[in-house]
Amino acid sequence: MNLLAEYDEEERALALVLDEDPDVVAVLSLQLHVLGLESRCYRRADALLAELDECAPQLVIMGLEFGDPDGIELLRLLAEQRFAGWVLLLGGVERKISRIAERVGHTLGLQMLGSLDKPMRLAELRQRLDRLRPGRKPAIVPEDSPFFSADELESALQRRELTVHYQPQFELASGRLSGVEALVRWSHPQIGLIGPASFLPMLTAAQSRRLTCHVLEQALADAQRWREQGVLLSLSVNVTADDLMASQLPALTRQLAPGDSPLVVLEITETAAMDDELLGSEIAARLHLSGMEVAVDDFGVGFSSLSRLQMLPISELKIDRSFIRHLQQDSQDAAIVEAIALLGRRLGIRVVAEGVEELDCLPTLARFGCTHVQGFGLSRPVPADEIPRLACDQSPIRARIVASGEPSGSTP
Repeated sequence: MNLLAEYDEEERALALVLDEDPDVVAVLSLQLHVLGLESRCYRRADALLAELDECAPQLVIMGLEFGDPDGIELLRLLAEQRFAGWVLLLGGVERKISRIAERVGHTLGLQMLGSLDKPMRLAELRQRLDRLRPGRKPAIVPEDSPFFSADELESALQRRELTVHYQPQFELASGRLSGVEALVRWSHPQIGLIGPASFLPMLTAAQSRRLTCHVLEQALADAQRWREQGVLLSLSVNVTADDLMASQLPALTRQLAPGDSPLVVLEITETAAMDDELLGSEIAARLHLSGMEVAVDDFGVGFSSLSRLQMLPISELKIDRSFIRHLQQDSQDAAIVEAIALLGRRLGIRVVAEGVEELDCLPTLARFGCTHVQGFGLSRPVPADEIPRLACDQSPIRARIVASGEPSGSTP
């Protein structure tokens, strides 16, 4: 099906393609045409930049190996020109270099679609472009910085416009929906639903603590409604180190959650969890005594000491999505994931693989010993009222693992 069949011809999305290899450019242009996108091709970065504002493309597809500026410098130049579309990188360099470039793009505020190896396959290109809203220009970030003022955020908190969606988490051994991760969204009255990256960095420490309490309160209320429908799930909430220091978190949980409430898991990033060994141990111990658990999020991207990990009463490790994305193609990623899963088994804690986009990796994750999985390939974040339906649906996980002939692993 043509991705843009539902839109008028004049609304077709435009992609700018930059690469020095004419064969690559020719094939990619044809593939974009098949998918319903117009394309303009360039062999020099300065030529692309000169036309960027004039043609307002929705997508830039670019290699990293070409003259001056190089690909990473071009990402900085795109950010300086406030490019509000999407960026897809072309392979041809060492995978580590592509990843560094992608992280640089994210840090600069660009919307990155990852990278594709050459030669590109049409199916892979189609999958990457599924994230786009074809034919529609992306929202342009206003000249004012930051996008949202502190007063707007304060008003949003007071009007309770910040709502909660839930990322489903599945148990690999059984394939069942076992838990959810609470993710905040801003239901803006004019703009619509806004993701957290657009407003969380603007929050003050005090606002962040209030928001965490709001998310926890809302999530516990939703969990109680699910329980009344016969759906019992663990509940994960992202917190900062500053949030954990606030005494109201354990008190709020005890107040809102009855004795038979679901397991509450507070997720903190690896770097924050390891910054202060004694402080981290004290916080985690107090939360444990309050009936909550602590998970280390994005595990593997920091450089924390394993001895510190041994000291913290942690119940869950979440493997960063950057290692899961190329699990089937990159032996180094596979080795890292396997080592983290083994570490989790030895410590007797759950190991969650984040960012699962392809179900083909599930047998490998199960064989390594990962216990739980989550990601867009299984389900996108959904509103609270969709969770009971997901819990009743037949999960594809178990069937895929059984069909592969792989052992399903075990859950501590």
